[in-house]
Amino acid sequence: MRTILAATFLTLDGVMQAPGGPEEDPTGGFRFGGWQAGVWDDAIGAAIDEAFRQPFDLLLGRRTYDIFAAHWPYVTTDPAAPGYDAGMAEIARTFGRVTKYVATHRPDSLAWENSEWLGNDPVARLRDLKAADGPTLLIQGSSVLIQTLLTHDLIDTFKLMVSPLVLGRGKKLFGDGTLPRTLEPVSTRTTPGGALILDYRGGGEVKTGSFAMETPTEAEIARRKAMADDR
Repeated sequence: MRTILAATFLTLDGVMQAPGGPEEDPTGGFRFGGWQAGVWDDAIGAAIDEAFRQPFDLLLGRRTYDIFAAHWPYVTTDPAAPGYDAGMAEIARTFGRVTKYVATHRPDSLAWENSEWLGNDPVARLRDLKAADGPTLLIQGSSVLIQTLLTHDLIDTFKLMVSPLVLGRGKKLFGDGTLPRTLEPVSTRTTPGGALILDYRGGGEVKTGSFAMETPTEAEIARRKAMADDR
């Protein structure tokens, strides 16, 4: 059985849009692209490296695929070349080698090596992939694809790198179609810069209860009636 892991940069108010740069995803007039750079610290980098250490294939939406395909194949992997960075070169080699499963309406343009189309029914294909043997399916970015996966309860684990800032607008990780569920904490850490590294796996149904008085007061009964009349 394979699992799907979403490793996601987030703000405190849940925005995941364009953490890497102003041109990454300006849709909707988003003007804070590159917000992650202003709050980055080495502990955040170490957290994402953890996700890359285990065997994985990439699971990407079309926009994130295009961002990666325009960048990682062009990172120099020659130690003698100008601008060589050992860490970036290792990621570039890994990303080139692994299978990239892509949700897209333009499969003919998947030119990056080892790219594979998820087909006309990505949900059905991913269920088949999860039922088979293989490495973890690692989601990077891909906010639109993530909404589909959350709607169908297909994400097994989360690595959330939550930075200490709020943006007020932008694409959110947990959208309106997310199925209600609990999450079980695996580990939590705080970085020197104040970011939270939160690892969760899927839990179960959301349980509700009440802290109200067993016998409501007349004022409470009136309040409830007013709320019902306003619906």
